[in-house]
Amino acid sequence: MTDLELLARADAIAERAYAPYSTFLVGVAVLARDGVVIEGVNVENGAYPLGVCAEKNAISTAITQGYRPGEFEAIAINASPCGGCRQWLAEMGFERVTFRNRGEVVTMTVAELLPESFELAD
Repeated sequence: MTDLELLARADAIAERAYAPYSTFLVGVAVLARDGVVIEGVNVENGAYPLGVCAEKNAISTAITQGYRPGEFEAIAINASPCGGCRQWLAEMGFERVTFRNRGEVVTMTVAELLPESFELAD
């Protein structure tokens, strides 16, 4: 699956987001190394900090399905990921991240997206 096909999946799933407060619908499509695509959307809550970003939703679903860090190839997001989600992407070991930023489609490595990310010492 190409990055643009993955982004089209993210665009399509964004319509299912629950964002009654911001009306900012975010969709994500995660490509695992085995070719499986896992989708997610943002889910807002009236108690603002309790909402869930689309990236966290999709990654959590993948983890629930048995995937682990290093088993992800790419992720596509219909918006630029927030700082917290960038750390999630780093920890999960994505090779590339495709997203829309100011109307343009951008593809970056996680290192480009989040230089000097936090890693636990061994």
